Amino acid sequence: MGKQVLLVGATGLVGRGVLNVLLEAPDIARVTALVRRPLAITHPKLRVQQIAEFSAAVLAGLDLHGLEACLYCAGPLPLGMGEAAYREATVATLARVVQAYARANPEGYVAYVSGMGADPGSRLVPLRVKGEAEAVLARCGLQHTSLRPGVVRPVDGVRSPHRLRGLAYRLGDPLLALAAHLAPAIFTTTAAIGACMLRLVLAAGPRPTVIENADITRLGGE
Repeated sequence: MGKQVLLVGATGLVGRGVLNVLLEAPDIARVTALVRRPLAITHPKLRVQQIAEFSAAVLAGLDLHGLEACLYCAGPLPLGMGEAAYREATVATLARVVQAYARANPEGYVAYVSGMGADPGSRLVPLRVKGEAEAVLARCGLQHTSLRPGVVRPVDGVRSPHRLRGLAYRLGDPLLALAAHLAPAIFTTTAAIGACMLRLVLAAGPRPTVIENADITRLGGE
C-alpha cells in the first residue's frame, strides 16, 4: 500500500509542481488536494476537495483521517498586501489547516514551503511573517519540515496561475536556467521541490526541521 497525502495549494505554481511529482510516484497511492479554485486536472490517484474558505468551521467539517502527510504549498505573494492581511493569509491559515490535520492524524507529518531567509525576528515583513509561520509548525505537536526555497523556476509544463507572472517566467526562462546552474544555493525548480517533498514523505526515520534551498535542489535531484 502506498502513502496517502494531503496537498494544500495545488493550484499554485509550487503546488502544481509538487502534484505532478506525487501523481507520478508509485509509492503514493492517493493525493487529496485541498483547494479554493477549481483544479483543471484529473487522475486516478487524485481526489479534489474544493472549499470556499480556509476557515476553522469549514476545515472542521472535512474528513482528513488516514492522510499520512500534509504538504502545504499555499500562500500569497506579499505584493500589494498590508502586513496584517499577509499574516492572516500566511500564518493564520496555515495554523488552521495544520490544527485540522493534526486532530485527524495525531501521528502525521507536515512539510511547509516557507522561503529563503525566513526569520520571525527579521525587519523585512515577508521574511518575518514566513518565520512566524514556521513557528506554527514548531507548536503543532507533529513531526514537521520547513522548506526554504529561493527563486523557483517552473519546469515540466508548470505554469503560474497569474498571467503576468507566467509571461515573465516564459520570457526569462533561459536566464533562470543559467542562473540556477551558476547559483544552486539561490535557485531551484518546481520539480526539485516536489521530489524533495516526496523523499520527506517516504523517509523512514526523523526528518529535518528545516531544509535550505541548496539541499532542496540536491535532495530533489538524487
